[in-house]
Amino acid sequence: MYLPKLTDFPSFSLQRLLSTCFGDSFKSLRFCILIDLPDPRLVKDFAFLNQSGLDVQKMAVSHFLNELNQDNQAVSILDNQCDFFAFKTTGGSNLDPEDLAVSPQGSQLSLAKDIYPNYDIILAITDFSLTAPLTAMAKVFGFRGATLHGVNEIILNSGLSVDYELVSKQSETLRALLSEAEFFNLELACLGQTYQLQLDCANQPAQKSHGLCPPGSPDVANLPAGEVYFVPKSASGEFPFRFDDGTLAAMKVEDGFITSCSLLRGNQELVDSRNELLRSDPMTGAIGELGFGTQLLPFSGKDIQDEKILGTCHVATGRSDHLGGHLTPSLFKEKMNASHDDILFAPEKTPEIIISKVSMRKNGQDYLVLENFYPSDYILSNLADYYPTNLIKDSKKSLSSV
Repeated sequence: MYLPKLTDFPSFSLQRLLSTCFGDSFKSLRFCILIDLPDPRLVKDFAFLNQSGLDVQKMAVSHFLNELNQDNQAVSILDNQCDFFAFKTTGGSNLDPEDLAVSPQGSQLSLAKDIYPNYDIILAITDFSLTAPLTAMAKVFGFRGATLHGVNEIILNSGLSVDYELVSKQSETLRALLSEAEFFNLELACLGQTYQLQLDCANQPAQKSHGLCPPGSPDVANLPAGEVYFVPKSASGEFPFRFDDGTLAAMKVEDGFITSCSLLRGNQELVDSRNELLRSDPMTGAIGELGFGTQLLPFSGKDIQDEKILGTCHVATGRSDHLGGHLTPSLFKEKMNASHDDILFAPEKTPEIIISKVSMRKNGQDYLVLENFYPSDYILSNLADYYPTNLIKDSKKSLSSV
């Protein structure tokens, strides 16, 4: 893959990020920041800053809250004070949070009554993604926002330092190329075996996550952005899956659902546990997304950025209502199971799994989209306006000569 260096990016500017994402007139809006803590009461007097870990939440203070509330009015980012609240860690990606919110003064508040209705812009800087529930609440209460879960120094100095006007143009270029595909075929290799997964998109328009959240429409941007995605109508086949400990399994997909998994290498207990979850709550196996990265970024170790890298591909299981799908939390048997979990295929995330090929059927023709984590010649031939295609091609040639 072609991966730029951190030195290729401009210095992080919060003002530039916010003005690009939310529009030039954001200064007078009411802002707040939400963080997640194991015990939200630790936000009182910012006590969590003295706890071990909690790096994301500490960055929410050092790089966002302090910058927004700095005293030098000559260069102030906001006209109003940015407020700060904590809620209890959900423990899973895109799970609905409990309603309790706590302020640094120790006040106990309600997200639904005191936070969502009273702010124009809400930034969720958390360990676990809040994109799905925050998007749902934005539609109810009319605010805009951004989710920046897992932010770290690499993300701050690359994925949050880019020009999102350019990212939007890049995303639209890829969106137009992939839009209205009949289906996508993923060919994956793992431990000497080949797997095929077909995702049926039924000629639907592709959607994009491009980082722009302008005035006029309640919405939530996922930052870093840079993704083209679909909510598949169905899926079938089999694909390799890597658990967090490195255990590898083969996931069987039928009629849009992962129905079972079998051990390839590693811990059988993890596979047994996943099979029990699929049996007891089948919606946890629903295929809710197919996504392609559109940005040129370094790997950060966090999916929020790494799934946005051009050449990567991901599918996701679980809820899809924030993407325009019909899979809502009410369809799951257990509230804690109603997550949206990305399954990212990328060299640093899944080194044993290779995306050998991704192809699409569109207008009765088959097109190669990705090959070994590189955009195909068909894709590259349409990217020259907004990408350094010569560098991408040179990188591919260098790899093939090794």
